[in-house]
Amino acid sequence: MKTKDVFRCAACGAQSPRWQGQCPSCKEWNTLESFTVNKKRAQSIGAAAVQDRPQPLEDLHSEQYTSRTSGMESLDELLGSGLVPGAAILLGGEPGIGKSTLLLQLAGSQARLGHTAVYLSGEESLPQLRGRAERLDLLGPGLLAMASNKVEDALAVLDDPNPPELLIVDSVQTLASPLADGIPGSVSQVRAVAAELVEKTKKTGTTLILVGHVTKDGQIAGPKLLEHMVDTVLYLEGDRKHFSRILRVLKNRFGPSDELVVFTMKEKGLEVVADPATFFLGARDPSLSGTAMALAVDGQRPFAVEVQALVCKSFLTIPRRTALGFDTNRLNLLLAVLEKRLRLNLSGHDIYAKITGGLAYKDPGLDLAVVAAIMSSFYDQPLPESAVFWGEIDLNGQVRPVAAHDVRLKQADRLGHEPVCHSGTASTLADLQRILFGKRN
Repeated sequence: MKTKDVFRCAACGAQSPRWQGQCPSCKEWNTLESFTVNKKRAQSIGAAAVQDRPQPLEDLHSEQYTSRTSGMESLDELLGSGLVPGAAILLGGEPGIGKSTLLLQLAGSQARLGHTAVYLSGEESLPQLRGRAERLDLLGPGLLAMASNKVEDALAVLDDPNPPELLIVDSVQTLASPLADGIPGSVSQVRAVAAELVEKTKKTGTTLILVGHVTKDGQIAGPKLLEHMVDTVLYLEGDRKHFSRILRVLKNRFGPSDELVVFTMKEKGLEVVADPATFFLGARDPSLSGTAMALAVDGQRPFAVEVQALVCKSFLTIPRRTALGFDTNRLNLLLAVLEKRLRLNLSGHDIYAKITGGLAYKDPGLDLAVVAAIMSSFYDQPLPESAVFWGEIDLNGQVRPVAAHDVRLKQADRLGHEPVCHSGTASTLADLQRILFGKRN
C-alpha cells in the first residue's frame, strides 16, 4: 500500500509538501508536523470531491435544514432554535463536570421524540452506558449506543441507508483515523477525525456533537482549528463540589453567542434552573458585616450574587490577600485604591474576599460590591439589608458605568432591592463611604 508524507501546520492547518521552519500560510515557526496518508484513499477522496459541483442557492430547499427541537426548551433557546440537520457542535468541559450526563439526556430526549440517536463512546463500555441510562430513566428503543475507538465505525453509522438524526461522539480525542499519523488525541489525529466526521454529517444531514477534552488552563484541547471547523462551541463549567453548572455558548452560527443556561445536578441528571436570578444567593444573613449583594451580568442574564469580605488584623510580615470567584490581582488593585483615595490603613490587615455559589466571574461591575463588603468588614458595620451594588472602580476612585446597566436596574426593581448603588447614585468611593457609613475622609 503506497503512502506519502505530508506536513501540516498545527496552528492553521495548512499543508506543505516538505518541512520548513516557518509555516508559509500563517508565518508561525516550528508548527509543521509530519503525517502519513494512504495515496489510494487520498485519490478517492479527491475524486469524490470533484463530483461536487456548485449549485444555485435559490434551488436549495430550506426545509431540509429546518431545525428540530432537542426536547429541552432551555437548550433550544441556547442554540438559537434547536438542533439543525448537518450541524456540528463541540462541547467542552472539565472531567466529571457532567458532559456525558447532559448528552445522554439529550439523546434520550431525541429518542422519546421519535428520532434515532446514536451515542458513540470511546471512554466507557456499553454496560457502563446502560447503567447510566437506566439511572437517568432514559432507556428506550430509539436510543442506540456503541463503544469504539475507530472513526471508521462512526463513518459506517453515517453511511447507513437510514442514518441517525443525532450522533454523539464522546470524545473526539479517543478516536483514531488511518488518514493521520500519531496516537489518538494528538493534534493530527484530532484534526483528521473531526474533518472526516464533519464532512460526512454535512452530506447526510445528521446532527453531530463532539465532546472535547480541556487543558489545565480550561481551553478545549487540540488545535484551534477544531473550533473553526464546527458550527457551535459549547462549554460546560462549574465547581464539582457544588451542584450548579453553567452551559455557555462560545460560538454559534445559528443563534446568539452570548447566552447561557444554568443547571443543577440532581439524582436524575441535570435539571434546568427556571429562575437563575437569585439561585446563587442561598441563605444569607444581611445583619452580618462584610456581606454585599451584587448584580452581575453573564451573557445577557443578570444574577444576584453575594460578595463576602473579611478584614482582620494580621500578624504576618506580609498580610494575606485571598480572592475566590474573581481575580486576585483585581482585589489587590481595589485595595490600593481604597488606601489611596479613602486613606484606609489596610496594610496591617489580612483581607479575604469571595463570591458565593462556587462560580467564577469576570464582570467588572462586581468592583463596587467588593469594595462595599471590604469597607463593611473594616468598619464592622452591616450594609442596608436590601442594598444592591454594581459599578467599575477606576484608579482615581471614580465609579464608572458598566455594560447592561438597564438590565441590572430592571432586575433590581423586579427583586425589590433598595437602595441601588451604581455610578448614578455614587460617583466616587468617597460618596459610597458617606452614603453607607456616614463617614468622610
